[in-house]
Amino acid sequence: MPAPPQIGIVVLQPTAFCNINCTYCYLPDRDSKHVLAQTTVERLFTELFASGWALPRITVIWHAGEPLVVPVNFYRDAFSLIERLRPPSVSVVHAFQTNGMLIDADWCALFRDWEVGVGISLDGPRELHDANRKTRSGAGTFDRTMAGIRCLQAEGIPFHVISVLSAASLDRPDELLEFYLAHDIDQICFNVEESEGSHISALFDGGDLQGRYERFLRRFWHAARASGRVQFVREIDLAIPRIFRPSESDAHNTQVEPLAMLNVDSHGNVSSFSPELLGLKNADYGDFLLGNINRDSLSTIYENCLQSALLRDIRAGVMACQAECDYFSVCGGGAPINKLFENGSFASTKTSYCKLTQIVPTDLVLEAYDRLEQSWTDDSSSFPQAESPAVPQASAPSPRMP
Repeated sequence: MPAPPQIGIVVLQPTAFCNINCTYCYLPDRDSKHVLAQTTVERLFTELFASGWALPRITVIWHAGEPLVVPVNFYRDAFSLIERLRPPSVSVVHAFQTNGMLIDADWCALFRDWEVGVGISLDGPRELHDANRKTRSGAGTFDRTMAGIRCLQAEGIPFHVISVLSAASLDRPDELLEFYLAHDIDQICFNVEESEGSHISALFDGGDLQGRYERFLRRFWHAARASGRVQFVREIDLAIPRIFRPSESDAHNTQVEPLAMLNVDSHGNVSSFSPELLGLKNADYGDFLLGNINRDSLSTIYENCLQSALLRDIRAGVMACQAECDYFSVCGGGAPINKLFENGSFASTKTSYCKLTQIVPTDLVLEAYDRLEQSWTDDSSSFPQAESPAVPQASAPSPRMP
């Protein structure tokens, strides 16, 4: 009998619609203005809380479209509904990933009232940001995104930024850091531009992408720490606890565990594993869908998952990773979406994505640890106190969200 699922992340799509048209966007239905029904929210969380499968802390990530095109009152109603259903044994934290262009005082009031984690998609200075993050008419979005950030700052709302690294920005770590510091941005995440869905990234056509990214991240991290003004660099600060774990157990990877990451679109369709699978089409895997929460119980959806070719092939890929990869204890089997799009199969191993997001940060952390250990050996009279990375709980981002 398989162990029951442990659900800790719910990716909930309020709408697939997005008010801008980024060149690297993978979302297939971003013209659809369909909005998630409150009855679907009620059904989902009634099922989730009744199942006994919810972890003590659930993070609900409102994503997979631009969440702020749906009115503030929609979220006030949804948050209140979830709170009424929530058992005392479970806490619920809400998080948004947004382009930031619609943020105003009303949104800040919602974020403050409910202690919402806020992630802003910002690719750096105007030239880098506007190269890819454009309006539907082709204009740049930098000014409106920065206006949203200034509103958050004026209202004292914590936030992080996620910057997509393109061919142009990979060689400019100092310029990016200078920009963040100039605008008092101290929680920073990077996503290297990927090939997903209909988007094919030109980054992977060049040589030595891993080396370029390693040089970028080493330079940025060291300079950011030296500045004394950056609280959080996701790629490093999330790698540290995975590397220096108190136990010898393998890393927990929500992307390969059934329903650990529960992804629900605005129509109630349910997928699991990598959130990017939601909305993509693939006849061999039934479009990656496991059911619909409006008509199927969560237990039925779980049974569908256990019997699916999707899980079978993802598990085959995890077992292959465990057999051949020295970094398995850090990542726990990789990201299925990248295995599919880079290698053509879930039942495969290393991808460029895992080299960049797992291997490079791990090597950099161990490199820094070796230097620190050597400094202790050279000066054994002075041992620095261990310091855990500062990861603000209300704003800490998912390791995956773009």
